[in-house]
Amino acid sequence: MIKITTPVLLFIFLLSLSYTSAQNISARVIDSVTQEPIPFATIQFADDMGVITNGEGSFTILLDAKNKETDSLFVSSMGYKTYKTTLGEFQDSILVLSPQNIELKNVIVSNKNYSADEIVDFIKDNVAKNYTKSFTKKRLFFREHYHQYLNRTNYSNFESTIAAFNKKFVDEIISSAPRSNDYYMEVLCDLYGNYDTEKQKIDVIKASKMYDKNSELNLELLEERMEKLLKDNVKPDSYLKIKSGLFGTKIDNDELFRTQVDSSDVAALNKKLEEDKKQKADQKLNFVKERKSKIAALYQDLFFLEDSNLNFLTKSRKYDFSIRELTYLGPDVVYVLDFVPSGSADYKGTLYVNADDFAIVRVDYENVKTIKSFKLLGVFMNDYLDKGKMIFYKGADDKYNLRYIEKEHGAMGGAKRPLKIIEYNKVVKGKNRQNELSLDFDFAATNINTYEIVVYDTEEISTTDFESKKENNDISPTYLTRYDPEFWKGYNIIEPNQAIKTYTAKEE
Repeated sequence: MIKITTPVLLFIFLLSLSYTSAQNISARVIDSVTQEPIPFATIQFADDMGVITNGEGSFTILLDAKNKETDSLFVSSMGYKTYKTTLGEFQDSILVLSPQNIELKNVIVSNKNYSADEIVDFIKDNVAKNYTKSFTKKRLFFREHYHQYLNRTNYSNFESTIAAFNKKFVDEIISSAPRSNDYYMEVLCDLYGNYDTEKQKIDVIKASKMYDKNSELNLELLEERMEKLLKDNVKPDSYLKIKSGLFGTKIDNDELFRTQVDSSDVAALNKKLEEDKKQKADQKLNFVKERKSKIAALYQDLFFLEDSNLNFLTKSRKYDFSIRELTYLGPDVVYVLDFVPSGSADYKGTLYVNADDFAIVRVDYENVKTIKSFKLLGVFMNDYLDKGKMIFYKGADDKYNLRYIEKEHGAMGGAKRPLKIIEYNKVVKGKNRQNELSLDFDFAATNINTYEIVVYDTEEISTTDFESKKENNDISPTYLTRYDPEFWKGYNIIEPNQAIKTYTAKEE
């Protein structure tokens, strides 16, 4: 018989309290009038901690033993009355916000009617006071979605004297390429540093990736088949020359085939194992470096940085500003300013400006013309889309910190050129051309990258703390074939939208 003592019972009781105090709060925020979801509403709790509703108005926050039932919970969005309650009282799965609008003509802020240009000047005068550039530690969640689709894969004027490279095989190559592809990456991490890209460090806590490995498998099988065809149809003393327009590349026959390791050669096998081990370590390191680089690039878009592409402040003379309205964000009165290019500027958008301290608390922007383009000898690239939003919150030190970034970037690229693959023989003198494949190809693909960052907590750190911080580069993403809500159980993230929830790789 097992005897349970009083101390053991006390321990179990305390343990059960700790467990039950950790819980998720999930809800969907909607408009009381239209019943439509309210995206990007701010949910504030536990001092400066908070989350953002996703594009479908949903949010989830994880509470732990440090949170008390009496802690306040605030839900606010531009133009709505703030919802106030406590963590203990909140039990709704649907949260309704009521509109709260202000007519500009009925309100005079600070006994002064400011023009749009005057407000912009006040914004610039108060940037240093409102936004800190010191070293901080930020707990954030980063989501990346890469979507690619083929616009066209056409070819014409096909001729070939290489029997294996006939029209049927070329058609098979084209049909093997996936018409569209999706890739999701999610990362929870701590980011240390300021806004200098050279002074940032990252600790990845957990990460996942979700994509269809079938698309990779198809290309690998196609590569193996092409390798075999070349080996069977190209003579050992021949070489290929690939020409597209004015340019040509010579490929020796020896370069066409992979070097195989003799399984009886123990030294070679050991060397390969060491190389594989190093490759895996490099993959982890590269994964962390790439995530840090992409997050740093998003931070470089912050409008109050001198080198930001969003130059509506640093080069305000290139824009026309107008006041649309006054509204509420929580208890604060906010100016809503629209801006459009007055000359050669790239962006238009909307600023939401606190009427008390002239801090920009939100900006929505999108490009009005092509950001970058390239076209030469039939090869082209066009960066046609750059849009997004940024949302800030006011911390206990009266400085504004980033809460949320969303950015969508779209580019289209391709080529319309002649292509020739010519086989030459090294031994035959004079006319050493043996066989040839020629065609005119017309290829174009579009890539759309969507990025999201939600920052849950920001705390200032010293330069010494930053310099002494060692990065954790030992995390690699877990591969998922479908979205698994259990994977992020126990962590705060931004709620996935329906597209992510329903995504499934074909390989299952």
